[in-house]
Amino acid sequence: MRNKYRLGQMIIAAVNAAAVIGTVILSVAGSNMAESQRYNYAADRWSNGSGKQCSQVSCFFSDDAGFTAKEADGVRNEITGKLKNVGVDSDGGRTLVAQAYSAVAGRRNVSCEIYGQSEAEITAVGGDFFLFRDFELLSGAFFSDESYLKNGAVIDRNLAFALYGSDNIAGKKIYIGNTELFVSGVIAVPSTNAEEKCRDKVPQAYISYYAAGQIFGSVDFERGEQSDFTKVTSYECVSPEPVENFTYDIVKERLSDTYSGKISIVNNTERFLPENRTKALKKLEQLVIRKDSVTYPYWENASRLVELRLSFIYGVRRLLLAILLITLVCLIIMEYRKFKRKKQALKRSAENYFSEIQTKLREKLHKNAEQTEKEKAQ
Repeated sequence: MRNKYRLGQMIIAAVNAAAVIGTVILSVAGSNMAESQRYNYAADRWSNGSGKQCSQVSCFFSDDAGFTAKEADGVRNEITGKLKNVGVDSDGGRTLVAQAYSAVAGRRNVSCEIYGQSEAEITAVGGDFFLFRDFELLSGAFFSDESYLKNGAVIDRNLAFALYGSDNIAGKKIYIGNTELFVSGVIAVPSTNAEEKCRDKVPQAYISYYAAGQIFGSVDFERGEQSDFTKVTSYECVSPEPVENFTYDIVKERLSDTYSGKISIVNNTERFLPENRTKALKKLEQLVIRKDSVTYPYWENASRLVELRLSFIYGVRRLLLAILLITLVCLIIMEYRKFKRKKQALKRSAENYFSEIQTKLREKLHKNAEQTEKEKAQ
């Protein structure tokens, strides 16, 4: 019987040890998986260790939603105005709200000054696009709306090697159709497991909206004018967060009704939190099945894939924690019962002890009384 009891204890101890190890492994794996999706941590990069709480929100639109770069500026202006109304202002000359917007313009043949050429997917980008992407820069520099070089392009390593056989080609010319561009920078090809599954294998080139207008905009021959490229299918912003969900609520209030059925709004700051991912298991079909026509870039599809994986990882981790919790509760109940049994035993021992003392006192008093009576009789 005692051997069976010890065997049971060993099994319980082994199960709980495995649960502890499993919880640690899943916690580390989940944390590393979330952190690999760097685009969701633009708020951390924007705050730059200042200690200020910032929030990141992303919006994704269908191709026919009609959201434009001008509307993106309107969203930023509204957030900025409401921040100032609650006493939040910019410091150090920085913009109070950082934003980025982009759209895949299409595929084009890209050539160079020598013999190289390759098909590439062209994405028009605006705002602080490269702050949000956090690409690994191999050579050159990123450009922004404030850059003087309107015909700059950031291309990935695959395209750089297809054109020039090197990734150190900053400043070199490339041609998309009849439009001449300059390589501003060369980036590494995103290589996390989720990104590998979701990104197109076609080489990538990122150009300004101005350059996209030159390449993809239509020409009015009567007026001699070139139309601009204005479509936006991905919009993101980072701003200070004076209260919880401040930025998210503003964006949702401004855009959700106007673009109903054509927009998906994501609170990047909270999407990978274990409690949110565990709750998502109850509505997993919303991650897997989409009933809207929203266009997601590869980095968002990669993050959605990570969300799905984290939901299972943190779900299993919760089960392991439940094992530990159940064991702890059982131990507490067992110890409490032991205490109750010992308490009753102690109570009986105390009662017996005091009963013996009372008996001895009575006997002593009785003897003293008899002795007194004898002395009186004499």
